[in-house]
Amino acid sequence: MLFPGTGEGGGLLSVVNRETRVYTVTKLTEEIRGLLEERFSFVWVEGEISNFRSPISGHYYMVLKDENAQIRAVMFRQKARSLKFMPEDGMKVVAQGKIGIYAPRGEYQVILDYLEPMGVGALALAFDQVKRKLAAQGIFDEAVKRPLPFLPQRVAVITSPTGAAIRDFLKILGRRFANMEVVVVPVRVQGEEASSEIIKALETVNRYLPVDVIILTRGGGSLEDLWAFNQEALALAIRRSHIPVISAVGHEIDVTISDLAADFRAPTPSAAAEILVTEKEILLKRLIDMKQRLENRITGLLKKRTEDLERTAGRLQDPRKRLADSWMRLDDLYGKMIRLAESFIRESRRSLDAEKRALFYHSPLRLISSMRQEKDFTAQTLARAAEIYLKGRGMAFSMLGKQLTDLSPLAILCRGYSITMTLPGRKIIRRASSVGGGDLVQVLLGEGGLECRVEKTSEQAGILVDTEGVSTSD
Repeated sequence: MLFPGTGEGGGLLSVVNRETRVYTVTKLTEEIRGLLEERFSFVWVEGEISNFRSPISGHYYMVLKDENAQIRAVMFRQKARSLKFMPEDGMKVVAQGKIGIYAPRGEYQVILDYLEPMGVGALALAFDQVKRKLAAQGIFDEAVKRPLPFLPQRVAVITSPTGAAIRDFLKILGRRFANMEVVVVPVRVQGEEASSEIIKALETVNRYLPVDVIILTRGGGSLEDLWAFNQEALALAIRRSHIPVISAVGHEIDVTISDLAADFRAPTPSAAAEILVTEKEILLKRLIDMKQRLENRITGLLKKRTEDLERTAGRLQDPRKRLADSWMRLDDLYGKMIRLAESFIRESRRSLDAEKRALFYHSPLRLISSMRQEKDFTAQTLARAAEIYLKGRGMAFSMLGKQLTDLSPLAILCRGYSITMTLPGRKIIRRASSVGGGDLVQVLLGEGGLECRVEKTSEQAGILVDTEGVSTSD
């Protein structure tokens, strides 16, 4: 490496000697990466999201910025799946992760493990996002909600069979309307699988159970405990139900997505029973008292445990660091490929679609394919019919042959019987009186025959014959 010198003659002065260490770009980048990842293996940072994008890979890319600086950030698919909300440009957040370097661009960035909006919890933000989306679709409109039936006779309750909610519901319902038939459909009301179980239960009741109204209920809890009732898919399933749905989730202060989407919202499980038989109460007792339940809150403990877990996880070495650069490189290449292909696709798609439609509707291949399928089906049908017919005829022929063999006189002779005929007339002899002494007779056996002379006859069973000097023939 040479720089302009100040020595004699104004020549160039070499400042590189054999002892000077010269880094390659890759080696220098690796050294910087090692220093940053060792120094900042676990960091918290707050800022405003901008340039947010989520390509088909499922990774989240964004820029975190404040008034004076900005830094790139990425959350890979495995971590992004656990977020309850969707990041948006302009959202102020608190993030946790580790510093890394993306060598192909020579940029440092934060590889995020956790993301939470500032001023509001992640679940609260996710709730608001789902609520706004469904409201825009008209899911919460009063015009689409069905009225509750007058004095329902049969009720389906979708809830946990061991929870306090069903006990309160049945207790009040039994006191107010003891002869109402209640069908309890057991589901989980908390956890990752709870929402899908509730949706399946709704579909099962609509398909198989002749009930007048459906009640979704569970006791109170934190926002996370009630999260199964804040799913978009559950709200859509409620609206698909042709049976009216009452949502009675949590305490009176708890409002869930299922409450907003249901045909009627009850503030508590007990209130659901009271609302369900309001008409009977008006007619019989005119009672309007309602009960409220205390809310159990465990948000503080849960948050503390979550922070401890994430702090411990942050100290662990991530075995997939080497994959991080490859994922980002793949996303870059994918973006370039899409941009190069889109221009060509847009220009040629219209003409190509027109040609395809013309070829499809005017091509004789459709008719040929249809006729070929019909011909193959007919040939298979004829082959199966012929096979069945030949098999049946063969079985009938075999049975007839067996019957002929069984009925043949030769078969009877083989069992020890014989046929005696007169000679030379060859008339069958049925009675002993038909012949006299000295007459010639022929005896047919199962194998061969005999020519005999009658010595005497008898009307009794058995005949004595003299075969001496008489020949036999087959």
